[in-house]
Amino acid sequence: MTATGRGAGVATARAAVLPLALAQFICSYAASNMNVAITAIATDLGTTVSGIQATITLFTLTMAALMIPGSKLTDILGRRTCFLAGLVIYGAGALLAAFAQGLPVLLIGYSLLEGIGSALLIPPIYILITVLFDDVPTRARYFGVVSAAAGIGAASGPLIGGLITSYVSWRASFLLQVLVVAWIAFLARRISDPPRSAQRPRLDWLGAVLSAAGLFFVVFGVLQSGGYGWFRATRDYAVGGTVLIREGGISPVWLFVGIGAVFLAAFFVHVRARERRGGDPLVSVRLFRNATSNLGLLTQTLQWLILQGAAFVISVYLQQARGFSAIETGLVLLPATIGVLVASAAAPRMAKRHSQRRLIRAGFFVTALGLALLLALGSQRPSVWSFVPGLLLMGAGVGIMLTASVNLVQSAWPEEVQGDISGVSRSVSNLGSSLGVAIAGSLVAGAVPGGRQYAFAIVVLVACAVVGWVAALLIPRRTARDTAAAH
Repeated sequence: MTATGRGAGVATARAAVLPLALAQFICSYAASNMNVAITAIATDLGTTVSGIQATITLFTLTMAALMIPGSKLTDILGRRTCFLAGLVIYGAGALLAAFAQGLPVLLIGYSLLEGIGSALLIPPIYILITVLFDDVPTRARYFGVVSAAAGIGAASGPLIGGLITSYVSWRASFLLQVLVVAWIAFLARRISDPPRSAQRPRLDWLGAVLSAAGLFFVVFGVLQSGGYGWFRATRDYAVGGTVLIREGGISPVWLFVGIGAVFLAAFFVHVRARERRGGDPLVSVRLFRNATSNLGLLTQTLQWLILQGAAFVISVYLQQARGFSAIETGLVLLPATIGVLVASAAAPRMAKRHSQRRLIRAGFFVTALGLALLLALGSQRPSVWSFVPGLLLMGAGVGIMLTASVNLVQSAWPEEVQGDISGVSRSVSNLGSSLGVAIAGSLVAGAVPGGRQYAFAIVVLVACAVVGWVAALLIPRRTARDTAAAH
């Protein structure tokens, strides 16, 4: 290939980064902008805060449950085709949600259609970055761009959503998503899809159903804690008029978590058997035998759990306990957005000087420090300014490690399994978001007695940050791939 041809190919690949990053931004934005509009939406639709919490959780849960099947469909149908199909479904869901007159329609449009669309369009983002840029340093740089877009979308969602909700309507936020998706689809015409192998995998339908059911029941079980408590049922649990668990019995949380665990165990047995028979499993079990990758996936889960959980806790606390409006809540959360922006912008430079392991460890330490400041300064009817130091540090900590975790996981595997590991990576990240909202929501909904819900929820998030820091300490020291990614 001539120098001119190579230059044109590089230019074409770089032109694809903008629509890919924007798509990741809008999906992350959709998961967080609803937090500041909880009261407005609940009042407009005649429902409860718990009902809106459920829609937010089900959106991220839908993404988590379908991300691995979406990644496999990317290999079957083509990356560009899957990306565009995801944009169409996502846009249709946003349009439906914008005109919803009740909670069921909002669930269908936002939680289901936007969730399904996201599960189709997100895996191609990371796979295309991998195949369009064959040198590791360049690939790492653009992984950083996309990961930063994810963090910025999640962190800026409350502010943008608050502005739109306060000055226009919460419905306008969904219409904005429709416009952005249309723009992304227009830009996506320049995305080239490199040739794939002639032999394409077949979708493992049973594996997809088992994995989706397992994740659904685990998160659905956690959601029950808000109404029934974590350990002992605070009231009778009935289905269709039949009491299944009496007050004082074991909480239904563990009934559903147990069902989810059974489905997930069946999933792993199924994919192992299918792989041994020479078939195409939904995801290879060997992807879970790499210590570096497994610990990196754990840190991703905890990062998103903390980011989304903290945003939900603070949003509900400010609106329900302090009477803040959507725009006021969004402005209070602005320091977290600034922290993510600054840290994400510095991520490529930091990656050249430090290993991914060190960055993840530092990120969790800074995040824990920020959460501790939120607990110390923000739990006794504080001023708005008392939230600034903690949120700024928390956002910076998350921004430091978002890109590092993605690079760590993706770089732990050769190119031929990038599709599978990308799906797993995105799935656990969205599972973290789901658990963050579900756990935080259960705590602020009254699962903690004595009116200390805010403080206890922040303590739980601090504990998650400590677990993440310990996991980062256990990550094996720099590998050849990690060294290449950093330089």
